[in-house]
Amino acid sequence: MGFVRTACRVPEVAPRVALITGAGSGIGKAVATALHAAGFRVALTGRRREPLEQAVAEMRGTVANTLVHVADVTEPMAVSGLFDAVLARFGRLDLLFNNAGVSAPAVPMEELSFEQWNAVINTNLTGAFLCTQQAMRIMKQQQPRGGRIINNGSISAQTPRPLSAPYTASKHALTGLTKSTALDGRDHDIACGQIDIGNAETSMTQAMAQGALQPDGSRKVEARMDVAHVGQAVVQMANLPLDTNVLFMTIMARAMPFVGRG
Repeated sequence: MGFVRTACRVPEVAPRVALITGAGSGIGKAVATALHAAGFRVALTGRRREPLEQAVAEMRGTVANTLVHVADVTEPMAVSGLFDAVLARFGRLDLLFNNAGVSAPAVPMEELSFEQWNAVINTNLTGAFLCTQQAMRIMKQQQPRGGRIINNGSISAQTPRPLSAPYTASKHALTGLTKSTALDGRDHDIACGQIDIGNAETSMTQAMAQGALQPDGSRKVEARMDVAHVGQAVVQMANLPLDTNVLFMTIMARAMPFVGRG
């Protein structure tokens, strides 16, 4: 008696969906580009449309696998609308990269205005919280459930630079948010980790090529690294199964003055 061979059809797995805040330039753009190249559908958000659309054009994104949505992450209604737009386009969310961030002028803290302090805290911390809150709601309810949240910390989340009180405080607090999110997501298949980045080559670190203020008051040229390596590091974290997590990763220019700083 002969056997009839039948083709066994493997179910297609839909591409995962990633949302990147502050995606129009620098680290956010590099991460969005790397995730897109790795097969993710990517939603890019920021406060200005033009750089977001330019980023999509450079990665050769299509309507099917990219979304541009302008939003200010410090505004709760704008954040709610952002996540509604992601669901409307893609139907789910697998990865949130909380990247949007600003810094204050490098001046003695007594010279900082209340508005300058608030601008940093509202963007770097409150914005990340608002996005995390929306992501948790979606990831708990979707099927299959769960997802991953990655926060862009900083070397300053571990060790401050001189004259950086608002930025350093926001990044130390973000570490607390990372740990709380990892704990609260544990029973819902939601992983949360943080990537602490040192001297990625972006417009924000351009001044380091001329000399950055050191704890001893001197100024020294600091080494920088290709920002594309940050994108690849985030892809590595994002590609882990949800039963595995990188809680903290530090990626930095090898020769930068971090180890032994101060």
